[in-house]
Amino acid sequence: MVNPGGSGQPPAAGSGSLSWKRCAGCGGKIADRFLLYTMDSYWHSRCLKCSCCQAQLGEIGSSCYTKSGMILCRNDYIRLFGNSGACSACGQSIPASELVMRAQGNVYHLKCFTCSTCRNRLLPGDRFHYINGSLFCEHDRPTALINGHLSSLQANPLIPDQKVTPHP
Repeated sequence: MVNPGGSGQPPAAGSGSLSWKRCAGCGGKIADRFLLYTMDSYWHSRCLKCSCCQAQLGEIGSSCYTKSGMILCRNDYIRLFGNSGACSACGQSIPASELVMRAQGNVYHLKCFTCSTCRNRLLPGDRFHYINGSLFCEHDRPTALINGHLSSLQANPLIPDQKVTPHP
């Protein structure tokens, strides 16, 4: 297993002696033929699971993702935090403990979730429109596209993502 951002390499074995490894998941000794190493810890294959879907990560790939105290498969990481973990407006990284806003699969800092026209911040409960990658408040929504075709605007209630609290 490779943990993006980690060394991905287990520490060197000490002085050639056989020492049992303890599983970071269950705390038990690892006597299995195969073990996994990620996040500076050893794991039984059966214990390293995605916090969301419970998939055994050793069976579905060679990488896992960690954020907000969760261990995630690639699909759940992207679903929760977006493709890059970066704000779609400013491109800056979004810390794991920060609240975010989402629109059409894009993730934004709260301060970056603003109307493209007036630059006012869109707040929970506000109605907004997402058109061609841009956010618009209810007041500034475009009524027609450049071609003169009426756009099929659908108002979306603005809902903040659930805050994920990091585990100690």
